[in-house]
Amino acid sequence: MTDHFPDGFLWGAATAAYQIEGAHNEDGRGESIWDRFSHTPGKVFEGHTGDRACDHYHRWQDDIKLMQELGLQAYRFSIAWARVLPQGHGKVNQKGLDFYSRLVDGLLDAGIVPYATLYHWDLPQALQDRGGWPARSTAEAFAEYADVASRHLGDRVASWATLNEPQVSADAGYLQGRHAPGHTSLAEMMATTHHLLLAHGLAVPVLRRNAPQAQVGIVLNLQPHVPASARAADVRAARVGDAMQNRRFLDPLAGRGYPDEVLAQYDGPRDFVQAGDMEMIAAPIDYLGVNHYFRTVHRSADTPDEEVTTPVGSHKTEMGWEVYPPGLEEILVRLHKDYSFPAYYVTENGAAFADTVSEDGQVHDPHRVEYLRNYLHHAQRAIDAGVPLKGYFAWSLMDNFEWAWGYSRRFGIVYVDYETQTRIIKDSGRLYTRIIKENRVISN
Repeated sequence: MTDHFPDGFLWGAATAAYQIEGAHNEDGRGESIWDRFSHTPGKVFEGHTGDRACDHYHRWQDDIKLMQELGLQAYRFSIAWARVLPQGHGKVNQKGLDFYSRLVDGLLDAGIVPYATLYHWDLPQALQDRGGWPARSTAEAFAEYADVASRHLGDRVASWATLNEPQVSADAGYLQGRHAPGHTSLAEMMATTHHLLLAHGLAVPVLRRNAPQAQVGIVLNLQPHVPASARAADVRAARVGDAMQNRRFLDPLAGRGYPDEVLAQYDGPRDFVQAGDMEMIAAPIDYLGVNHYFRTVHRSADTPDEEVTTPVGSHKTEMGWEVYPPGLEEILVRLHKDYSFPAYYVTENGAAFADTVSEDGQVHDPHRVEYLRNYLHHAQRAIDAGVPLKGYFAWSLMDNFEWAWGYSRRFGIVYVDYETQTRIIKDSGRLYTRIIKENRVISN
């Protein structure tokens, strides 16, 4: 195994607009589904909202200085659709565009490459009121939004991702009700899946036209799905889990259509799929963004304990997610073997732990330090196995609003005191700076 990452390997960190920006009702920003959801009693931990979050909208210049101190080479951020188009389409909010223009210019002045994501779950509420993602018109509005954003920023943004984790948008938002807009409908989830992918397909040629020099891709949350034993029921459950999580999006993007296991989950009408849609969805992309946090071990109800052969690690994050570093290598190698995407970036990888400020004023997070080292070790192994992995973005740059968990979970390599908005680089952030500087995993 090589000691260093390849020359030109890109090191960055990532955030999302609703999780950090705040300023939810300033400068013409429209309401998003997460504004509505978080203000609905009982939906978010202890009634937390993203109204203020990390106040990044006002503190972005200081946050760029923080990125410089960390040594980041790139910054992945998302654009708030409702800040640019308050109604989701139609009239443009120039003040919203100006904010992102200042941010991009500030990053470039600091020597940090801007990686923009168009959609990180914060659909304008006005579009939800018209039907949301189950409606085809939302995909069409997304293409309009992609046009507006890329016409104004496309000359400076190096990379565009259309969507972040469409599986979570579809499942948590429209089937499980855990995320905005809080619906629980299998039919809506299936239509949402298709319209999200269609939105991506519609946006790709727009982005290429407006930003011909930029990379264009999409970000999926991907993980190994493995059976707990060799029993047929466990193997079948793992296969279905992989289809619903991974192949539901990978296969259409690769021109293979929807997997049979996905179609078998739904016997309702599929008139949301129209002629030419699948060809549009399969438009070539320059890279696939891989968000990876954990694997899923599938164990059917009739599998006796003594037959379970795949151990689930006892070490878990505050989210209850298993810490299993080989999973990152496994999913990357599988992607390279089974698909033909030209390049990959780890666009999110990180862990929530119960961080506190110590008496010395610092934040010591040994579990995240170990996590970072071990996952990057397996990223390097994937490269050695031939995977064209081009960069890694730590999740997250800073502690933030963790969706339905509110502010009760901390993922950042930078600690945020939400009362004072003080930022403190954690030990994991200091380690990351050394890793970036030396372009290798630091063992001690």
